[in-house]
Amino acid sequence: MNNPSGRPRDARIDDAVLTAAAELLAEVGYAELTVAAIADRAGTSRPAVYRRWPSKAHLVHEATFRDGVTAGAPRTGSFAEDLHELVRRTAELLTTPMARIAVPGLIAEAATDPVIHQRLLERFSAGGWRGLDATLAAAVTSGELDAEVDALVLLEMIIGPALAAMLTRGPDGLTPDWVAKTARILLNGVRPANYRRNPDDS
Repeated sequence: MNNPSGRPRDARIDDAVLTAAAELLAEVGYAELTVAAIADRAGTSRPAVYRRWPSKAHLVHEATFRDGVTAGAPRTGSFAEDLHELVRRTAELLTTPMARIAVPGLIAEAATDPVIHQRLLERFSAGGWRGLDATLAAAVTSGELDAEVDALVLLEMIIGPALAAMLTRGPDGLTPDWVAKTARILLNGVRPANYRRNPDDS
């Protein structure tokens, strides 16, 4: 995040705070995590933390997803394989040890914090998958994808079942078998109405 004062930020403090947030999140969970405890663990002050992150939710979001955007979108030449990979990566993103603890709390915070809401949308939407629009455009051109399905719609169709499965099955329920079945069901739903199945199609 940018420093609103315009002064250079000390990257060592940033790293210490993010590391402390990750450690404490694992130890006490999202609900019991406090900025004061994070600052104390990091060897800094609450004002120093709040100069960098306006709330606990913003700090936890960055600590959980420190690698920036999700990833480049898959482009295998087969939309069926691309979709399977999108489902697999989404499941993987939601079931890291940090995400298992942080995501439910962040979703709750997003209901009242529009900035966190926007960041979560970016994390799990087309903005978090570089090149996804090009992947989908190629699938439309090849006749594998209905032109009415855009990137945001597709990702909503992936993320919704993944979050529901976490609630009903627990994070360990997003297995390779779950990924394969979910991708197959989604694939049948987003193909054009006049799609002609090839013998080798999944």
